[in-house]
Amino acid sequence: MAFKRVAAVTGANKGIGLAIVRNLALEYPSSAFNNGPLLIYLTARDQGRGEEAIKNLQNDTQLKKAKALAADGGLATIKYHGLDISKPKSITDFASFLKKEHPDGIDIVVNNAGIAMTGFDINVVKETLQCNYYGTLQATTSLLPLIRQGGRLVNVSSTAGSLSSKYSPALRSAFAATKTVSDVTSLMEKFTSAVEAGQENEQGWPSAAYSVSKSGVTGMTRAIALEERRNGGGRLINSCCPGYVKTDMTKGRGMRSVDEGAKTPVMLALEDIGGVVGEFWQNEKIIEW
Repeated sequence: MAFKRVAAVTGANKGIGLAIVRNLALEYPSSAFNNGPLLIYLTARDQGRGEEAIKNLQNDTQLKKAKALAADGGLATIKYHGLDISKPKSITDFASFLKKEHPDGIDIVVNNAGIAMTGFDINVVKETLQCNYYGTLQATTSLLPLIRQGGRLVNVSSTAGSLSSKYSPALRSAFAATKTVSDVTSLMEKFTSAVEAGQENEQGWPSAAYSVSKSGVTGMTRAIALEERRNGGGRLINSCCPGYVKTDMTKGRGMRSVDEGAKTPVMLALEDIGGVVGEFWQNEKIIEW
């Protein structure tokens, strides 16, 4: 089959990521993005879990009823590909694979992969930032050049990373003033150094690795979107919060279903958003970072 559109979703074997894949397949036919068969790469660290997720989607009653998948006469084909965003080589290998398989480019990337660890110490901080910030950053910079003009890149962030009172006024101002990826990365490095010295609170940081990592994701996404606009590029780059979703990451405590959590990322991937770039979204609206 000649695929007209190609999408990739990271961290997609369960939870919000899996729901994003399912809803891309369901909503693509009625979207303005539809111009023929769609291939979605469901990526995950574990091959067994990824392939199990594919089987579950092939038997999904919603997808069957909508005849969304190619096997049922629909437009979408879903394939597994390994990807661990905490490992730089894994990202590089996936980008090389996409470039070889789709030399004309791809259309949609949703960076959903991330971790939320319990406890707080320097090891938790380093591991969290390596995946959530540095991994998402590398996935963004490696995959963005493969996206055709008019395509979309969506980074799933969180309102846990909002510039609220958890930061000192000086740090809130520093985050808000960031213009480049280097500016944001410098703040991530300062946080790590502060934690290593046991002085994060004195320096105005919260003792919260996940929150800071997501502040980084929102800031980094904005910086890359601004650079895209300065360079005259036409790819739409935004970040979003799916809300407090009932998943393993929230230990089942979330208030929203995974499909509700997928709604804004899928909207940013498929719908007409008026050419908006670099914004932070929740509930299908732009919100203040």
